[in-house]
Amino acid sequence: MAPFGAISADKLFRLLGSAQSPLLIDVRTADDAEADPFLLPASVRRDHRSVEQWAAEIRSSSVVVICQKGRKLSEGVAAHLRLLGLSAEVLEGGTVAWMQAGLPRVPMAPLPTHQGGTLWVTRNRPKIDRIACPWLIRRFVDPFARFLFVTASEVDAVAERFDAIPFDMEGGVWSHHGERCTFDTMLSAFSLETPALTTLARIIRGADTNRLDIAPETAGLLAISLGLSRLHQDDLQQLEQGLAIYDALYRWARDAMDEKHDWIVRGPRNEVKE
Repeated sequence: MAPFGAISADKLFRLLGSAQSPLLIDVRTADDAEADPFLLPASVRRDHRSVEQWAAEIRSSSVVVICQKGRKLSEGVAAHLRLLGLSAEVLEGGTVAWMQAGLPRVPMAPLPTHQGGTLWVTRNRPKIDRIACPWLIRRFVDPFARFLFVTASEVDAVAERFDAIPFDMEGGVWSHHGERCTFDTMLSAFSLETPALTTLARIIRGADTNRLDIAPETAGLLAISLGLSRLHQDDLQQLEQGLAIYDALYRWARDAMDEKHDWIVRGPRNEVKE
């Protein structure tokens, strides 16, 4: 059991991938981060020396602070955050314990910056990949990521003019490659190929490429995605609703794949009717 004010790597990993996940703040020194250029999923880098400045920007109800070994830097920052009225814990054992547990880590290299608030751009009127990929980024890469939906012909120009990252566009880095869709590409690039996310990727790939035989759930995801696009004319509203769908699908892939739904009708004395 983790000591008071700390959370174990295994428990923290169970919290990731949902809207209720705590905000993860990596406060390792620049030297430590350069020597081990990986981040915990959905964590953001901040300087421990300026905690009182960036703490004012925190909107999350809970925070987990991370350093290399879970000692002075994370303890000090967490104490500062609690002093400012925030709920803050430290990751027990820091990034060393997380790595020793074999839990996924996101390489810093694929993104031009990872200070939070990365800006992405894609075609408007999203259906599957263009909702699934933002979900993956928000939940496991950058919780502050923003997404622009624009006319297809203007994606490249908007990306250049506004320093945004284009995705799910033909010929781009963050796009389909062979039989794999953009979600697959991101999963691999961010080293997030956990069993649950790999299961999710197979379903998304089938729905996004009309190969409904890939997984039994594929047809259902396609139907829900098309229905969602008809319900919402505003792409950002559709995205927010879609995030909840992928939250649920991820939890099913992680915890409930073996569970079946049985409708049991019981009589007045709790006897099953024949």
